[in-house]
Amino acid sequence: MRFPRRLLRPLGVLVGLCVLLGVVTAGMAFPVAGGLGVLSNEAGDSVTSSSVDLVNNRAPLTTTLTDSDGRPIAYLFDQNRTEVTSDQISPAMKAAMLAIEDRRFYEHGGVDWQGTLRAVVANSASGDVVQGASTITQQYVKNYMLYVDAQTEAERLKATEQTPARKLKEARVALQLERQLSKDEILNRYLNIVFLGNGSYGVAAGARTYFNTTPDKLTVPQAAMLAGMVRSTTQFDPVQNPETATERRNVVIDVMRDQGMIDEAQAREATDSPLGIADPLVRVPNGCIGAGDTGFFCKYVVQYLTEAGFSEEQINRGGYTIRTTLDRRAMEEVKRSLDDQVAPDTPSVANVMSLIQPGKEKHRVLAMGSSRTFGLNADAEETSYGLPYQPVNLGAGSTYKIFTAATALEKGLGINYSMQVPPSGYASPIYVDGGGRPIPVANASDGLPGRMSLTDALAQSPNTAFIKMLEFTGVPDVVDMSVRLGMRSLATTPFVDPGTGTRTDRSIAEVIKEQRLASFTLGVTPTSVLELANVGATLFSEGMWCPPSPIESITDANGEDVPITEESCQQAVEPGLANTLVHGMAQDDISGTSAAAAQAAGWDRPMAGKTGTTQQNKSAAFVGAVPEMSGAVITFDNSNRPRPLCDGGNGPFACANGNIFGGKTPARTWYGAVKPLLDGTPVTPLPPTDPRYLEGGAESRIPDVVGRGLSAARGELEGAGWQITTRTVDNTAPEGTVVGQEPRGAALPGEQVTLQVSSGSVPAPPPPPGAAEAGDGGPPPDGGDGDGGPDGGGDPNGGGPPPDDG
Repeated sequence: MRFPRRLLRPLGVLVGLCVLLGVVTAGMAFPVAGGLGVLSNEAGDSVTSSSVDLVNNRAPLTTTLTDSDGRPIAYLFDQNRTEVTSDQISPAMKAAMLAIEDRRFYEHGGVDWQGTLRAVVANSASGDVVQGASTITQQYVKNYMLYVDAQTEAERLKATEQTPARKLKEARVALQLERQLSKDEILNRYLNIVFLGNGSYGVAAGARTYFNTTPDKLTVPQAAMLAGMVRSTTQFDPVQNPETATERRNVVIDVMRDQGMIDEAQAREATDSPLGIADPLVRVPNGCIGAGDTGFFCKYVVQYLTEAGFSEEQINRGGYTIRTTLDRRAMEEVKRSLDDQVAPDTPSVANVMSLIQPGKEKHRVLAMGSSRTFGLNADAEETSYGLPYQPVNLGAGSTYKIFTAATALEKGLGINYSMQVPPSGYASPIYVDGGGRPIPVANASDGLPGRMSLTDALAQSPNTAFIKMLEFTGVPDVVDMSVRLGMRSLATTPFVDPGTGTRTDRSIAEVIKEQRLASFTLGVTPTSVLELANVGATLFSEGMWCPPSPIESITDANGEDVPITEESCQQAVEPGLANTLVHGMAQDDISGTSAAAAQAAGWDRPMAGKTGTTQQNKSAAFVGAVPEMSGAVITFDNSNRPRPLCDGGNGPFACANGNIFGGKTPARTWYGAVKPLLDGTPVTPLPPTDPRYLEGGAESRIPDVVGRGLSAARGELEGAGWQITTRTVDNTAPEGTVVGQEPRGAALPGEQVTLQVSSGSVPAPPPPPGAAEAGDGGPPPDGGDGDGGPDGGGDPNGGGPPPDDG
């Protein structure tokens, strides 16, 4: 008997299908039968393993970063997918998908042989795909293999190849899966995994992308459009092909009506409605680039999580909700103040700031930002480099004098110590060039008094005084103090050889200590703005250092808490030292180098601050703190060839001879951001001082001999080990009486004590009123902070000792 030609093809297909059915049945009944490779032990194990993975593993989900109030700031994903439960999906959506993709879903056991035979006949007769053969269970298996298992393009092609072996495995896994999960669970998982075009994976993403709604609110026409896109997200894209998409949607509606899912009136109303898609589509920006002004903070969060042990794959596929420490209002004020001082499109100039909340158990990062917009368009002065937390190579100037002062307090001096202020041109034995020759040190202003308290020195920032103090403290201990208080990257960042540009296996801190580079106290080393802000947080936490943490909590897709390993807090210095140093830095806004900026901002509460400027004014910095928050600002030329910066009326700009100082743009930025955040809140006093760190320890105390006769005074001082010099002054006290002593109260070991001895004569009359006394100790003009530091070689990645300090 001969069959007509038109029947040969479908008959052949039917025969092949019968054979396939027999193989699958045999495979399920006898998974280790021999004779066919597809039914080997290996194949059976593969099917079992796949079904176990399907049951236990989730599809990639979108991770959401939120601010401290729970409002989203960024989304991180490989696939834009938000998982929802079955009761969070509208009945219309489920009905539409079942109607067009698998009408017998609740009747078959994973493979619909009846539907498959019908589809084979229909498709063979037409010569095209007019009916689908795969069940929703099979489609779920295929989607899982494609979107979860496949990691490479080759694996993705293999997951969708049209071969009998793949189809057989898909069918066998589907049959096994139906024994492990309920029908409703399979349908829900399928609706969560299916791709719906335009970057939308799953119905939650699809509902948001096309209709700006949630899946529980999807209407019949909306659900029908989404279900219709499963066959081809390109052909039925409602943006690119609205007419075709509408026709396909109406086909789904008609099928829903024919199957009794909706009545005639509902079908007519649905088909008459417009597509109604959002214009533009509601796309979820992927990654920190879509986070706007919080992009730098977002990038820091990702880096922090990576360093804590999270992989990039975990973050981008885990579906976490990461509640951060970001304070939305603080972020707004920081960004506003940064941009007020330096316009975002200013060529080659960056103004960056970080803000941290002190605490003995956690230092929360409240905000960080840059005047430069976070982005990828370099022509528009955008950058994605972590400016507010990565080290700035130009340094932070005299803010590093904080570390010298802290070391001096720890070694026995007090904050009231009267320190020597050598005049400009001072040649220190430790401040030398490569050949060991002393290099004169200069101050930003002349006429300073010969001695001033450590408190006044922190406010007025004479370089010579701190280089002189460094002779006592030693460079290595000051470097270690900086790391303890917060500059941790100095101990972890490799030193780059300035001659060859190659990285070494030693850290910057190690090289500075080994070479005893005295310019360290002038702040020439690479500085992280975030770490500098954390120094203030450490001091206002009674000396307790904690890592600057951006994480409040992490929960997984099930709402379960996910632990994160953060570095433990450490007592960096004694509480009394930290509290007293805070008081020692409390004059900067009153008589110090940021006084003008503080006055202009209307600053009216206690604070601790320190300015900094590097040589040639290529960068300037300010660190300021109150009990509620600590912040740091650095303004610098961030081009490949930094030039000096001038502080003009419209903000800093590159110039030939710089005049920017820490008391200018950086201080104005800090006061401009912090004051609005504190307005209307109670004024918190500074912590109490510790007498031990006010006047110094016993090792630094010297006898007070004022009023004694010279012979007795000399005997007492020399007996205590101090060297004495004398100077005769006109005074009405009896001749030979000590009427003055420098230093008085405390002194550096080995420091010479000068006694002023009365001549017994009447002193000269005072100068007429209005005459200025040289060196009144007032703040340097125009916010200058007496800073400086190398611009060229000597200090790792920053420079060596300068001939002067700008």
